[in-house]
Order: sequence, then structure tokens, then C-alpha cells
Amino acid sequence: MRAAVIERFGDPDGLVVREVPDPVAGPGQVVIRTEAIGVGGVDAMIRRGMLGSAYPQGMVPGSEVAGAVETVGAGVDLGWIGRRVWAFTGTSGGYAELAVAGVADVVALPAETGSADAVALGSAGVVAHFALAHARFTAGESVLVRGAAGSIGVATVELAVHGGASAVAVTTSSAARGARLRAHGATHVLDRDGSGDPSAPAEFDVVIDVVGGAAMPAFLERLASNGRLVLVGAVGGYPPPDFGAALLRDFQRSRSFASFSLATVPVADRDRVRAEQLAAAGRGGAPTPVVEAVLPLGSAAEAHRRMDAGDLFGRFVLDPALG
Repeated sequence: MRAAVIERFGDPDGLVVREVPDPVAGPGQVVIRTEAIGVGGVDAMIRRGMLGSAYPQGMVPGSEVAGAVETVGAGVDLGWIGRRVWAFTGTSGGYAELAVAGVADVVALPAETGSADAVALGSAGVVAHFALAHARFTAGESVLVRGAAGSIGVATVELAVHGGASAVAVTTSSAARGARLRAHGATHVLDRDGSGDPSAPAEFDVVIDVVGGAAMPAFLERLASNGRLVLVGAVGGYPPPDFGAALLRDFQRSRSFASFSLATVPVADRDRVRAEQLAAAGRGGAPTPVVEAVLPLGSAAEAHRRMDAGDLFGRFVLDPALG
């Protein structure tokens, strides 16, 4: 089969499509003929070599796919064969014509939910849901979503709006993306540094940060008293080691920082929310799956190049059938 392999860490050119052996389903696993492959921020971090020795050169990245189950391993109900599913592949193995997933990480897709929509929402919507819960967000609070044009950001905006936020501000890199985010419910559009809209709240009860990087401490300063910043991604790199100084300088205001990974949420809870969201998406409900473009598997490096440049709204999707 064809797969995109990280032949060297660094820029997207190190991601090369070549022939690799077909995977085989082990006990409790299924093999999926992929129809859509989600391209996410964690894939870019792995490609850059940011996540350590657990992600070696020569690996196939990709954590979520949608398609039809082709074969199953020992102990798996044969009824899965032929069913269209969304699946989490475990942060590797997704950028391929065939992908393996544990049957516990597979969700059957409603007929009305397309494969590209499934991978645009399958992880992003669940991360957004539980990130807001991790931040203890409640109706009437103000929310800032940093790096809002990606799939997690768009879903967070919509869920905050539906959750009764008093204001939902976003940071993004262009007026065009800002206009699209307003269409998804954002009430204020800020530049990447947090400036640009004098009508926006000066401080926020909740900040959901997908970016991280050197500028993150400036957004800790935008927290209201008892405000909470939750870091759900680091597409901009890791924050500086002394980022906590921003909290300690105003110790009496009880601001707080937390990181969030979906890995800390019980699988049953993840699957329940994901199934609800995928079904709602097929009916036009929120959060909305947003696909920037569907590209051939052979364009995996191009998808990463555009993602690195911030040239997306929602999620890039790879489709092996396109070549």
C-alpha cells in the first residue's frame, strides 16, 4: 500500500509517500480502507521531531481516519466488516491507504455523515468539548479562543456560543478568516497578538489556546480574576520555561493555567460525545465540520506546508482515492 512516511524530521519535505507493507489486524483490531485522513496539529509536531523518541523517523503519522472496515482481528465481531467508520489510530499509521485501529477506538458513521466531515470533526469537536469542561466554563462567562481558524478552534467557538458565553473572541491571522469565524458565532476578532478590536473585553474568564509558543504568557495576562487558560496544542512551539511568572506577578487574582490532552478522558466518555457530535453534524447541528480542502495522499507534504503557514480554515483532509 501507499503511505506518507516521515523520512526525516523538520520541514514538510521530509514527509514522503512510498510503498510500505500492508498492515494486519491483531487481536481486538480492525483494518480500515481509508476514504479520508485528518491532518492535525499533532501530526506537524511529530513531523518536526518535537515529541521525542516515541515517534521515530520512518514512521507513518496520522491519528484519525474514516473509511470502510476491510478485515478484523481475533475477538472482533465480523459484523464490522464493510461498515463505514471513524477511527483513532493512536497518533500513528493514519496517512495510508490502509490503517489499523483498536475496535474500542472505532465509531460507526451515520449514513448522512461523509468521511471528510467525520475526520474534520471526529477529534476536534471532542477536544473542544472537553477542553471547555476542563476550563470549568459556564454560561455567562467570556471566552477567548487563540488560534481559532483550525478545526479545534472553530469547534470551540461554536460550543462556547451554544454554551451561553457572554462574549467569544478569537485570534486569527486575516480579516477573511475573522469574517468566517464571526459566521460561526465569534463576537470579537483579534489579531494574533490579541490586539485589533477595541470593543473586545480587556480580560476573559476562559482562554482556550491551541497555539502555545513564545507569546502564550501575554494571554495569561488577559485572564480575569479567577480566569483559566487551558493549553490544548502547541502548533507554535512550546511556551518559554518561565511562563508561570505571568501568573505569580498577580498572585492575588487567582488566575490559573492547565494543559489538556484527550488521553486523560475515559474512552467511553470520548466515544459518547463523538457519536453525538457526528450524528448531529449529519443533521446540520453544532459543532460544524469544516474542511479547508480535500487533497490526494500524495499531497501530504503540501497539506503540512500550508498548515505550517496558517493557510487553512478548519482541517485539511487527505483522500487516497485521489492519487
